[in-house]
Amino acid sequence: MAQGTRIHVSLEQPTSAVCVLGTETQLDVYSAAPEGCTSFSLSTPPGVLVDVAHSPPTKKNPTCSSKWPLDPRLEVSLRMKAASRSTGDQKIRVSYYGRTKAPAQALIYITAVEISLIGDITRTGKAKHSVIKKNQRTWTWGPRGQGAILLVNCDRDSPRSANMDSEDDIILNKKDLQDMSLVTLHTSTPRDFFRDHRLVLHVARTEMDKVRVFRDKGDKQSSKFKAILGPQQPAHTLDLPGGQHKADFYVEGLTFPDADFPGLVSLNISLLDASDQGLPEALLFQDSVPFRVAPWIMTPNTQTPKEVYVCSTEENEDFLMAVAELAKKAQCKLTVCPAEEYMEDRWMQDEMEIGYIQAPHQMLPVVFDSPRNGGLKDFPKYMLGSDFGYVTRGPQKEGATDLDSFGNLEVSPPVTVGGKKYPLGRILIGSSLYPSTSSQDMHQALLDFLGAQLVQAPIKLYSDWLLVGHIDEFLSFVPAPNQGFRLLLASPRSCYKLFQEQLKQGRGEAVLFEGKKKKQPKIKEILSNKKLREHNSYAESCIDWNREVLKRELGLSEQDIIDIPQLFDLRKDGRGFLKAEAYFPNMVNMLVLGKHLGIPKPFGPIVNGHCCLEEKVRALLEPLGLHCTFIDDFYTYHIRQGEVHCGTNVRRQPFSFKWWHMEP
Repeated sequence: MAQGTRIHVSLEQPTSAVCVLGTETQLDVYSAAPEGCTSFSLSTPPGVLVDVAHSPPTKKNPTCSSKWPLDPRLEVSLRMKAASRSTGDQKIRVSYYGRTKAPAQALIYITAVEISLIGDITRTGKAKHSVIKKNQRTWTWGPRGQGAILLVNCDRDSPRSANMDSEDDIILNKKDLQDMSLVTLHTSTPRDFFRDHRLVLHVARTEMDKVRVFRDKGDKQSSKFKAILGPQQPAHTLDLPGGQHKADFYVEGLTFPDADFPGLVSLNISLLDASDQGLPEALLFQDSVPFRVAPWIMTPNTQTPKEVYVCSTEENEDFLMAVAELAKKAQCKLTVCPAEEYMEDRWMQDEMEIGYIQAPHQMLPVVFDSPRNGGLKDFPKYMLGSDFGYVTRGPQKEGATDLDSFGNLEVSPPVTVGGKKYPLGRILIGSSLYPSTSSQDMHQALLDFLGAQLVQAPIKLYSDWLLVGHIDEFLSFVPAPNQGFRLLLASPRSCYKLFQEQLKQGRGEAVLFEGKKKKQPKIKEILSNKKLREHNSYAESCIDWNREVLKRELGLSEQDIIDIPQLFDLRKDGRGFLKAEAYFPNMVNMLVLGKHLGIPKPFGPIVNGHCCLEEKVRALLEPLGLHCTFIDDFYTYHIRQGEVHCGTNVRRQPFSFKWWHMEP
């Protein structure tokens, strides 16, 4: 409940006080009691409810005149039924009784006012007006939690603007209001009330750069919305008439939760007594609406695909046709980025990650722009528009490493771990195991941002053993029956087992890379290559480390994991350190569009007219109801240290689960 003031009774002169509807006002009757008095009574008008708490407990009598014993532990509280029509129209008489003297009396003249700041604290999408409110000062999680939701206004609703809507203090388009949270102030006072009182709307100084508030001035002008709170503006005095009045305010978030900002802000209203010009203003009442800024949320492969993004280059026409056909089967939109606009940068996955933000009244897709800033660096900003937001973090000029690309950023489907539910999944981030001269890590600004969103508790995996260093080189998730999923892991052990089986069946002469490379190693040559065995033993150990982390942190068993045959080779990176890269096109680096999978064509040994690697993957995945399409990316992506997943990106359907219903 909003906090009001405390009234002290005086026998010397009548006391005047202001009480706000919906609050309990404490009445101090004990301090003013004359010496020798042992009891008191209250005479109140019908518009005042009285609650007397005594020890030992006595019967609570709400309105009529009754006696109570005086005691230091006495607590008397008042509640008002309706707003006053005139100043001091609610009169209370306090009478004190002793054994011999006539009763001593004190008078209190109360002005009852309504000052009600209403936000969508119940998260229904609508703010409901009620004078009697529950305690709304604290934001809480869970399906029964309370507190309003605030969106970062990170889209651009007006074509006349060059900036995100949160970057200016004007509203150019009424559509912009849909991204804001409505807060309404209801007041009901005597006509002359604001002659001696002042209402101030305010935020904490530490929060004024995190939020902006517009006031609806209620006229028909194009500039009817005025910014009254925000950066450099922590407080605003409201010019309000007496009587009954309603004022609407629109609140927008300016920044996402981060290392220095937990995402909580409060919009406050304070009533000040300014009747005595010679004294500082006295605080009579304060109320607030607590907000949490909506987190940026990633979507896993198990969410329905809505739009696929891919780049065109001078030589990837066949690749584009294959991706287009797959998108058509999955019934999702295809967006192709022209090569000439993006300097032949084809690594769409690395440049961005598309997530979303959500409030009860609005949902927006939001692209997270990575700091890699290759030829595609302007494409995420191109996506910024009406109802499509944008955010970025990390070094924007130089200093980004391979691990800052978003092929190194994935998210699991929803999981339960040891009874703890993660209904939005958990973010996966590739890193090094420990600091060394050869190690790289994702930039701390990115790590801070991802961790601060709270709802998809990040997990660090070991990816710096790879030449490119991205976790999508050894893992992927695919949907499975009954709303489940499977974790796919690249597996040298599985590949050697498959090749060993082929050798035993007399197929050791079958070759890899037929039609793609001059050097076409035979199955028996791969199996006898000691150096390659050592390289893959190392790669397997790195993947096994991650396997155990994923099982522990995602609550998985071996039955939830499918090993996809894959080999790796080690070579020196640009700094002279040995790192692993895919020996043949990396099948785990796939495009997942519902039940349709776009898998890099491995060009493995041909057995009975079919690639034995493709046949093995089909046998593993098609029983799950998945459809495998193998896409030739050999020259266009594979030889450049990337595959199908690296060259594409997907906007997916947001979760139906409301993030504020969880308990992080």
